[in-house]
Amino acid sequence: MNIGIDISQIAYPATGVGKYTEGLVRAILDNDSVNIWTFVFSSFRGSINTDLKKRILASRHRFIKLPFSPKMLSVLSNTFHIFPVETVTGPLDFFITSDWTEPPAKCKKATIIHDLTFLRFPEVVHETILKTQQKRLALVQKESSLIIAVSETTKKDVVNLLHINPSKVKTIYSGVLTDIPNKKVLDTTKNKFHVQKPFVLSVGKLEPRKNIKRLIASWNEIDQNEYELLIVGPEGWDFDEKDKQNKNIRFLGRVTDEELDGLYELCNFFIYPSVWEGFGYPILEAMQHKKAVATSDVSSLKELGEDHSFLFDPKSTEDIKRALIALMKNSEMKEDLARRGFEYASQFTWKRYMGHLINTLSSL
Repeated sequence: MNIGIDISQIAYPATGVGKYTEGLVRAILDNDSVNIWTFVFSSFRGSINTDLKKRILASRHRFIKLPFSPKMLSVLSNTFHIFPVETVTGPLDFFITSDWTEPPAKCKKATIIHDLTFLRFPEVVHETILKTQQKRLALVQKESSLIIAVSETTKKDVVNLLHINPSKVKTIYSGVLTDIPNKKVLDTTKNKFHVQKPFVLSVGKLEPRKNIKRLIASWNEIDQNEYELLIVGPEGWDFDEKDKQNKNIRFLGRVTDEELDGLYELCNFFIYPSVWEGFGYPILEAMQHKKAVATSDVSSLKELGEDHSFLFDPKSTEDIKRALIALMKNSEMKEDLARRGFEYASQFTWKRYMGHLINTLSSL
């Protein structure tokens, strides 16, 4: 098959969608020796990992770069919707669209849907994102032959909220890949972030959906003098400096992948209080580092975390507090969750993902 794919979201490596896109590109290069792929990357200022770009260019696949910003591409693809993707790629058997733009195509189209948070919680999504997704998904409903959902939770939302026939929706769990850091990386991470006592780790962009404010409120209600709470993630909308003035809480901002692996490895346990996720990379990443996880009892977080993590109600400060205290005080529980989580998370490989993806495309 000659398969095209929009990889523009790879320009945002700190996001879950960015990680997914990079993981998928690497999986294609590592595992598909049969099909020809055309990677379409559009960005005005963003870039693709230099080494990864070199790998694509050295392969038998093709790389096409378009000089459009996300806003420009959204207008061309979602609003005007008049130039088939084959205008730049040539003939294709399949084109896989990103989670931002939906260009027309003469070939069959598949699309990847990570979550439908904007339909469930429009109040926690920026207006620009809301409008773009509304336009895009209206086109998906009409034109896509296949919708790839990253979890059963997302599949149910696609069927129920978009009213799409379940036969067109396939759940393919993402691969999750982390590195176990060596002593040098651990020492460097420890020194850079001034780690001097046990800490609880959380990861997420500082925006309403990630529920960081409620985590902070819960933390402030417990006796946590022995611990710090370290929060990794860029600042988003609806978050200001006064939210950061709390005892034993530090905001580390963006960190490198190597530093994040170091923080996972060094933390006492991991907590992820998001109000809704289509997949939830961080909980599986923490599990792969053999860390106990506390997370929300909703959406894909419950789907992936049930029996492998400490679940709590993300809308209850009292319940989040209960989870924090339990994992701070009960070392036996923490060790058991770490063991069970590691065994579970180890199955999320990109090789397995690619097998499911190619078999699904071939069957259509």
